Amino acid sequence: MLGEGNVAYGRETPLETAVWRLRSRGCWTDAAELLAPRAAEPAAALERAALLIERCLYTEQGWAEAEEALRAAEAVARTDEERGAAACERGYLAYASTLLGVRDRADEARAALGRAAALIGPETPGRAVLDFRRGLIAQNLGDSPQAARAAYRRAHAAATAHDDALLLSFTWRHLAGLALREGELAEARHGFAESLRIREELGYLVGTAPALASLAEAETEPEAGRLRAEATRLFRLLGGVPTWLASQLTPRPAI
Repeated sequence: MLGEGNVAYGRETPLETAVWRLRSRGCWTDAAELLAPRAAEPAAALERAALLIERCLYTEQGWAEAEEALRAAEAVARTDEERGAAACERGYLAYASTLLGVRDRADEARAALGRAAALIGPETPGRAVLDFRRGLIAQNLGDSPQAARAAYRRAHAAATAHDDALLLSFTWRHLAGLALREGELAEARHGFAESLRIREELGYLVGTAPALASLAEAETEPEAGRLRAEATRLFRLLGGVPTWLASQLTPRPAI
């Protein structure tokens, strides 16, 4: 259902490693604090905002802090790519607010992603994230699965080209979700399984429970029950995050 944050998950420096470990366990506030001393740098300011926006999407809390961090990132952006990336985060925050019923900001989301499209180069990694988010809006706010599929496929191809494994875990999952909706069970299982595999390999713990639950939707019993039980265990381990997964993991009445 939900999407991805444009946050680096490299391990080239101790700071990147620490930020990724905290983010992957749902400790977005702590991760953002590590970046606070570098908030005057465009890249760090944008990553800090992205972390806090992702927290909103997973916890339905922290909207004011995310908005403040995003404004700070917008203020220090200098190049077209930096301004485009900030606009992409602006669209993502507005999308999250709309999707989770906080406030209808659908028009703002579309306008911000439109600005991002005019500023982000077509062959850059940022374009893959932008295409994915346009797919989210098409699917979840526009009820246009065909447009969503086209955007997800563009994002999937670009993520493959740029070796962005985390984004691939999202594009696999959302393409599989569309396949499941159309009754293409084999395609759905494959996509959900790939998403789960990547997240487990990356150690993206906060995204593993949703991946398990999604795969369960395409499986039959008893495998579906096993996957759902594991998703529930991880969900509880992380303190009920992501919040929107709770309804999907509710025990189903026996027929």
